Amino acid sequence: MTLIVVVAVLALAAWIYLLLFRGGFWLARQRDDADPPEAPRSWPSVTAIIPARNESEMLPASLGSLSAQRYPGGFSIVLVDDQSSDGTLDVARKIAKGAARDVAVIEGRPPPGGWTGKVWAMHQGFRYVGTSKKTPDYLLFTDADIVYAPTALRDLVARAKAHELVLTSVMAKLNCESLAERALIPAFVFFFQMLYPFAWVNRSSANTAAAAGGCMLVETAALKRAGGLAPIRAALIDDCALAALLKKEGPIWLGLSESVRSARPYPALSDIRRMVTRSAYAQLDYSPFMLAVTIACMALAFLTPPLLALGAAYPANLVGAAAWALMAVAYLPILRLYRVSPLWALALPSIAAAYVAFTLDSAYQHWRGRGGLWKGRSQALAAKR
Repeated sequence: MTLIVVVAVLALAAWIYLLLFRGGFWLARQRDDADPPEAPRSWPSVTAIIPARNESEMLPASLGSLSAQRYPGGFSIVLVDDQSSDGTLDVARKIAKGAARDVAVIEGRPPPGGWTGKVWAMHQGFRYVGTSKKTPDYLLFTDADIVYAPTALRDLVARAKAHELVLTSVMAKLNCESLAERALIPAFVFFFQMLYPFAWVNRSSANTAAAAGGCMLVETAALKRAGGLAPIRAALIDDCALAALLKKEGPIWLGLSESVRSARPYPALSDIRRMVTRSAYAQLDYSPFMLAVTIACMALAFLTPPLLALGAAYPANLVGAAAWALMAVAYLPILRLYRVSPLWALALPSIAAAYVAFTLDSAYQHWRGRGGLWKGRSQALAAKR
């Protein structure tokens, strides 16, 4: 058996493993509208905490949707302005005055050494909530670009109560309208599911822990038992760090959603590149070795099959084509969720190549001291302290 045939067989074996033995991640079955739980007998109190940095354009939709929640229990909102320079504070205060719910807007302080900006803002909101006369039963950590359907919070809480979850998180449906978004956004969700199979996340006996930072409903008592947010103060990927922290306290759940969505547009390729490069190298724990392994695995699984199918001789070309076909089949469910043409499945190798380039760029930005750059703040240095 020649080396090229061996490589083809390894690529095919990789896709057989991914489809059959990786928690069925590609089926996208873990959804917040699947098996809806019954309403609890009494509705617990909830406070939403929104860290907001230069989000003046997003707040009318996001904060407005939260204040309009049809939630039967007590619900309040705390927005922490994270050193914004675009008038976020003024916009938030204006919205708060006309809101149907109690909305507190506080001015955040600069992050101290060892804290990443977002986690510090979340901590300030958590600390503010702790000064109230009655601590809420749950905290909803949510991003300033996330828009909620009117009953989304009710559904989140019902699931949390029904299954006694300490963390209930949904991956907000990302904007997918521009050409760049249609090409790359479904793949972002696909790769996240491949890295953290949701079925494994939701299994108490599994070690896999992950969350989607845009929408995380946390049991307050569990967060206090875990030591609050200080244990993850340096985390650049704060959502997965919080999930790992809280899974030690009880069951967690992560799913896809269409009732929770992001209003943030990514009109150009460069916008998506910045989103990915901010944390891709942090995901590899800033390890050159893990970077090399990741690139090798991505090349084997995603790039080798079409190259062999189109350029190799028999039988490597047929084995490569079979691997490419399995790859395309695996990509179809997430394309269907995002209502994108199934023809994009054939382009997944090229899309994966773009994500490899983004990951390399993330490492390069870290090496030049600009890792974790988000809205003018480089946070990777804090994450490494």
